[in-house]
Amino acid sequence: MNAADGALRLENQLCFALYAASRAVIQAYQPLLKPLGITYPQYLALLVLWEGGSPRVGEIGERLDLDSATLTPMLKRMEKQGLLARDRQTVDQRQVRIRLTPAGKRLKSKAVGIPHTLACRYGAESIRQLLGLRDSLHDLRGRVRAGAPATA
Repeated sequence: MNAADGALRLENQLCFALYAASRAVIQAYQPLLKPLGITYPQYLALLVLWEGGSPRVGEIGERLDLDSATLTPMLKRMEKQGLLARDRQTVDQRQVRIRLTPAGKRLKSKAVGIPHTLACRYGAESIRQLLGLRDSLHDLRGRVRAGAPATA
């Protein structure tokens, strides 16, 4: 096998390692979110909303790295579930602010244990490694977006 063959092996691809790890983490969340009646992307949107305020759809999209074509239908489903309300601005009808309903606020108390539950599954030593990995992934994301080469 030559160097080009090694470069094109699946197990050597950073993109695949990130993809597979992401899928595994999302799958770990699913049984914890199912009793709450929400999906993983909905959980992420709720995390933004639980931080407070009434952000615009675009602000939520920026935080979650989702475009409005993906985010808007999800927010509409969440509105139908009674978790949030979408308020169109009177000054600029294109601007829609999102606010939690009482049901959306109550869901926070049911979800508060999810991070701890997952952390217990990994153990204390792994948690330190995972926090370092999280920080490295944030750094990688920033570098990729800026077009800068990633450092090892």
